[in-house]
Amino acid sequence: MEEESTYSLQSIFESIEDPRVERTKRHLLLDIILIAILGVLCGAEGWVDRETFGNTKEAWLNTFLELPNGIPSHDTDAAGVCAHRSQAV
Repeated sequence: MEEESTYSLQSIFESIEDPRVERTKRHLLLDIILIAILGVLCGAEGWVDRETFGNTKEAWLNTFLELPNGIPSHDTDAAGVCAHRSQAV
């Protein structure tokens, strides 16, 4: 019988290197990425929609994300995702 492997979204993305400048890291990159993915899966169509999703679902997100400074703003979301994208290219 085959052995099944189970991965959480956190375990898949936690090894991603964070390209942001250290002094600008108020929010964890993993939190930004997971809020972005979950927001899009729930119908968010842009940065502001993802911030709205995060604020609406903050209590639930706090059950599995650290969110040391609350929900990232749409500007932080955009900067975090774009910084990683430019690093990956």
